[in-house]
Amino acid sequence: MKADTHPEYHEITVVMTDGTEYKTRSTMGKEGDVLKLDIDPKTHPAWTGQHRIVDSGGQVARFNKRFAGLGV
Repeated sequence: MKADTHPEYHEITVVMTDGTEYKTRSTMGKEGDVLKLDIDPKTHPAWTGQHRIVDSGGQVARFNKRFAGLGV
């Protein structure tokens, strides 16, 4: 096996959106770095099942108005 071909693997701290922390090993950053998550399985709709429609600029309203008559 070739020497110096693999990245350094070290321990980092991961901070979830609710403030809980856990330690894991990663190639990211340096030993002791902190990774703060913006989205995690506790808050993301894909895992929680609570989907919200974000209407930016009335796009959802225009879609519903345009295709209102096609419903069953």
